[in-house]
Amino acid sequence: MQDQTPVRMATEQLAQAIRQSEEYITYKALKDTAMASDTNRALLKEYQRTQTRLQMAAASGADADAEDVERFNKLSSLLYMNAEVAQYLVAQMRLTQLTGEVFQQVAKAAELDFELPGM
Repeated sequence: MQDQTPVRMATEQLAQAIRQSEEYITYKALKDTAMASDTNRALLKEYQRTQTRLQMAAASGADADAEDVERFNKLSSLLYMNAEVAQYLVAQMRLTQLTGEVFQQVAKAAELDFELPGM
């Protein structure tokens, strides 16, 4: 049987509130539209892989690979030219910001010394 502690119950309520938020509803609709195209899906997957490599390099203090930077810039330009994909990426950023704020509040409540960049 699942542990029904107050924290776990509140977590489920928070998850439900996120799923009902304007940020999530907008994100989900735009994601479904953007991902309907095989080309968009492939480009977004490569964009996110490249973005992750760049973020990991930055987090570790390493210099970013020049090819990854160039690939990321080209993919960004290409993806943001497509209105549907651009709207999806902006919605994704908004939802990521919302969940980052939630995480920061939880970390603060638990007195964890953790700061998210830009928060």
